[in-house]
Amino acid sequence: FEGHDREHALYLALVSALEQTLPENFSVRVQKSQISFYGRYLFAAASLPVRRRKDWPKMCLMVTVGLPYRLDSPRVVAASEPYPGRWTHHVLVTEADQIDEELMGWLREAWDFAESKR
Repeated sequence: FEGHDREHALYLALVSALEQTLPENFSVRVQKSQISFYGRYLFAAASLPVRRRKDWPKMCLMVTVGLPYRLDSPRVVAASEPYPGRWTHHVLVTEADQIDEELMGWLREAWDFAESKR
């Protein structure tokens, strides 16, 4: 996040919200292009958008969530189904108040979905 102070602040707010939302311990793995959140398995990630669409805000944090179905929300800027029944969703966060009940609900659901894998 060097040179991206606002995005770093959003990331810290996201981690704080995850700590309050998930009763179980989760781990954070910092990688070159994203920060991944794990229980037993990957359930979400945060990153700076590498490939930006022209209509995206200049300053934002991308939160990636894995769910068993496609989210129908205007907050989702991109979604794909890399495997049958496994959807990857990208949500842009530009303000701390966007780390709200709805987003945290999706993250909790992603945690539950990932933990149910065998």
